[in-house]
Amino acid sequence: MRFGRSIMAIALSVGMGLCFSYANASETGHPHWTYEGEHGPEHWGKMSEEFKACGEGKQQSPIDISGAENLDLPDIEFNYKPTQLNILNNGHTVQVVYDKGSSIKVDGQDYQLVQFHFHTPSEHTIGGKSFGNEIHLVHKNDKGELAVVGVLIEKGNENPAFNEIWANLPQKADEKKEVKVTVNAESLLPATRSFYRYSGSLTTPPCSESVKWIVLKTPVPMSEAQINRIQAIMKHNNRPVQPLNERKVTVDTATH
Repeated sequence: MRFGRSIMAIALSVGMGLCFSYANASETGHPHWTYEGEHGPEHWGKMSEEFKACGEGKQQSPIDISGAENLDLPDIEFNYKPTQLNILNNGHTVQVVYDKGSSIKVDGQDYQLVQFHFHTPSEHTIGGKSFGNEIHLVHKNDKGELAVVGVLIEKGNENPAFNEIWANLPQKADEKKEVKVTVNAESLLPATRSFYRYSGSLTTPPCSESVKWIVLKTPVPMSEAQINRIQAIMKHNNRPVQPLNERKVTVDTATH
């Protein structure tokens, strides 16, 4: 499947709200939104009826993770395989569209990995601490339900797992690259995979709720130069943390 067709198929199958499905407002009929100014996050909920959850939802993401309840949660089973590097800059984020065949198992259900993308600085915070970057690995099950794995990135040593992606970062909005190299999301994860869990939403319009969030506790390192390189492209594309309201955050007590 060619890159353009695969993007369209994923966008249609998952629907608006995930970063890979964005197009220009003139092409979709949806309002133009940004991360600052009159179209920034504080205004998303009033921009259209479809975006109403951004302002009125009670289970919004991201959140500051603190005071989590300790539980011995079932492991998240990762089954990631390599994918050809299909990468694009959609004006909101840089993302990699994933080939079929990779998945996670959550609560006994399989969720297929459809794409991963980057937010800089991080969207989730831990006890008020922000991180240099955050990866969102977006998965969908056969019912269309979503599970997103968040991987926090902190400043440290250069991380070779990102070399192929960083060598092909699209610099401009709507720039796409289909590169004849492979990457494996498995290599982007920390070795220790204990995690936080909570019920949340998409972090971008339309901010749809009922998303299963799994935020890995252990950050992965990335050099300052690597962090600066993607920040130079995206500036900042992180939604501010949202109220927890009546939700509970659980944390896995086991060491994996």
